[in-house]
Amino acid sequence: MVVARERSFTKAAAKLGVSQSALSHTIRDIEERLGVRLLSRTTRSVSPTEAGQRLLNAVGPRFDEIEAEVAAVSELREKAAGTIRITATENAAETILVPKLAPLLRQYPDIKVEISIDYGLADIVAQQYDAGVRSGEQVAKDMIAVRIGPDMRMAVVGAPAYFRKHQEPKKPQDLIGHNCINLRLPRHGGVYVWEFEKGGRELKVRVEGQFTFNATGQMLNAALAGAGLAYVPESMAQRYLASGRLKRVLEDWCLPYSGYHLFYPSRRQSSAAFTLVVDALRYRG
Repeated sequence: MVVARERSFTKAAAKLGVSQSALSHTIRDIEERLGVRLLSRTTRSVSPTEAGQRLLNAVGPRFDEIEAEVAAVSELREKAAGTIRITATENAAETILVPKLAPLLRQYPDIKVEISIDYGLADIVAQQYDAGVRSGEQVAKDMIAVRIGPDMRMAVVGAPAYFRKHQEPKKPQDLIGHNCINLRLPRHGGVYVWEFEKGGRELKVRVEGQFTFNATGQMLNAALAGAGLAYVPESMAQRYLASGRLKRVLEDWCLPYSGYHLFYPSRRQSSAAFTLVVDALRYRG
């Protein structure tokens, strides 16, 4: 197409950044493959044959459209615009993503953020997310991880009404006799195992109960209703603990762990919008 438009192998080669001989060889290969001559060559000029002109008329505008679209996409790297898709847990979305990103979106109206609540450790590459949010221990080693929140703690909580009928557990093993509210991990099909640590000793307890949910918000609501004990991020229960609507147990067994991190593939070519989102979420202590 370039040779036909420039009417010169010399000019076309310079424009494409290749040698004349390589360009001439490429044209010959195309003509041999099609079985028809596309260019008429003389010592002074190059011009398309009837077949060449027909092909030029048909594909030329399409190549122009492709170039225009590629240029438009490239501009997105410079302009703060586009949709950023993030997968996160409910608590991360409520306590970090929304509070930190709301001011950014007011400032940049062409940026959109789509947040998908998922507890299943989604493959962000396969599911075409730009980034995911998980605690530090859950981030794969081949990902870039940016801390977006402080260290966290889990909390075992129940309503005062529940404890009026059940004795408080003193150690994790005591949970076996309690009505515990489970969290089912959708991608793996199993229920989340409650994890504890004290004095270097780690315990994992598979609890039983009447309620099972796939989101921590519902677990917390069930605990508030007196339906049993819930194992939720401390930040989710904090205001209910302060008001006395929930009571905490096994606090000395719930040690801090690495807080939320935003993670994304190391090979990702960051757009201007994505860079702004990462910077807005970055934890600064």
